[in-house]
Amino acid sequence: MNKPVLLTLHRWITLIFALPLFAIIATGLILSFEPLVQVGGIGGPAIDPAHIVELVKRYDPDNKARGLSINAAGQRMTLQGSGTPAIDLVTGAPAAAGSGLSDLFRWARVTHERLLGQAWLVASSTIALVILMMLGILMGLPRLRNTLSGWHKGTAWFALPLVLLSPLTGLCMAFGLTFQSGAAPASGRPVALPDAIRMVAASHDLAHVISIGTRGGRVMARLYEDGELRAYAVNPSEVTPLPRNWPRLIHEGNWSASIASPLNVVTSIALLALLSTGLLIWTRRKLRKRRPRFDRQSSAAVVGAS
Repeated sequence: MNKPVLLTLHRWITLIFALPLFAIIATGLILSFEPLVQVGGIGGPAIDPAHIVELVKRYDPDNKARGLSINAAGQRMTLQGSGTPAIDLVTGAPAAAGSGLSDLFRWARVTHERLLGQAWLVASSTIALVILMMLGILMGLPRLRNTLSGWHKGTAWFALPLVLLSPLTGLCMAFGLTFQSGAAPASGRPVALPDAIRMVAASHDLAHVISIGTRGGRVMARLYEDGELRAYAVNPSEVTPLPRNWPRLIHEGNWSASIASPLNVVTSIALLALLSTGLLIWTRRKLRKRRPRFDRQSSAAVVGAS
């Protein structure tokens, strides 16, 4: 397949998927900051598990909550799925309105994973992004010039490992490819939330916990250890570490918040730059093709008037 055909395919795929790709990449940029925000929320004063259990029973007497999330630095707790407001861990009362970052991240994640409520649209757009990268590679190494096209091609090649790894790991997540081994399937009745809190607190500092709740039929705890977000299964008898889901860790930047999160920010900015410059290059070429026709019409009008 020759280069003009590859270039034509590259342009048309970009035009067809431009809007969904822009939404997916923009929300991905927002989510790139989430690990840094989460790490900033751990630590702080020690958290008494008995106090947490008492608050859960007070605000969720009917056991409707799917789980809880903790912001130790802000001394706040949120019950997931119960409809209750955030809880101040110091006073035990409903907390004052926060910065709204959690709501922003929640909206960005829903949009990023199910654009317009359609998961297939996200998956197909991500596949299109991978195809665009492959077409760019097949077109060969570019000549780097200080032009819009030169910057577009240079960004694509210099950031290639990052911009290619991001959609590939996203597709692994979409199709359930975890590359995990040794993960025991969930069995039996899930542990009640108050019991899960006590079990996690017996072996880990609750100030480092991000969330405890039911996922995929099992109770899981997510907490930071040495800058990495680890997942633990909370079983009736013990709390055991789950095998690392590397596609998710890489895609979300949770394998090292201080390193991976900034890399994801750079990746998102590079993808936005590629999409924007690609569309701008196409627009400029279209206008350049139309200009001679308009010039001829203007010349003919001037000659007719004279």
